[in-house]
Amino acid sequence: MNKVSENPFKNRTGDSMSLMVVTSLFVTLYLVSNIMAVKVISLFGFFYFDAGTITFPFAYMLGDVLTEIWGYRTARKVIWMTFVCNVLMVVCTQVGVWLPSPQYLETTELAYNEVFTYVPRIVVGSLVGFLLGELSNAWLMERIKKLTRGRHLWVRTIGSSVVGYLLDTLPFVLIAFLGVVSTRDLLLMIVLQYVMKLSIEVLFGTPMAYAVIVFIKRRILNRQSNG
Repeated sequence: MNKVSENPFKNRTGDSMSLMVVTSLFVTLYLVSNIMAVKVISLFGFFYFDAGTITFPFAYMLGDVLTEIWGYRTARKVIWMTFVCNVLMVVCTQVGVWLPSPQYLETTELAYNEVFTYVPRIVVGSLVGFLLGELSNAWLMERIKKLTRGRHLWVRTIGSSVVGYLLDTLPFVLIAFLGVVSTRDLLLMIVLQYVMKLSIEVLFGTPMAYAVIVFIKRRILNRQSNG
């Protein structure tokens, strides 16, 4: 017989639809965040951060849901799958840049090329930050859950994000912008992105994680009781 997991929901496949939906949204939000990162937002003309910073924490929220319901092993598989999807998106959109376009669509071609002509070090920084941040976030969430004996969901969602966002933001900004911007601007970018992501996690991500986790757990239990 298979060993019973410490998480009674982790190995139950009766609600595969929920796993598929959460995984699809998780992957989509990361891809969308990378595309949105092309747009730089200016706050009071002093602080700058990319638009992907707004959607990024919601992907982390779904990562928390994956770990909470299905466990670290499943979350890790989804994270690696998302990494591959990110690489595939970069390759495919770059091929689109290289392909010729009709002269009467020159404006459209220029706009497309402007968005999808990736700077190699930004791509590397994004992928490294994603893996370090998301894997550490999922790993810590499960460890904190064991320490708190499954209580206080907010402690593990926020606690894991404190480390996860640091390991995502720090390597990304350093790899992407070290030597390109001044030391002052580099530090401002790190601090502002970190604070923005963590603030969105606390104010919106964690309450949404509570709602989604409760909904999925009730759905699984209802299926079991009806089965």
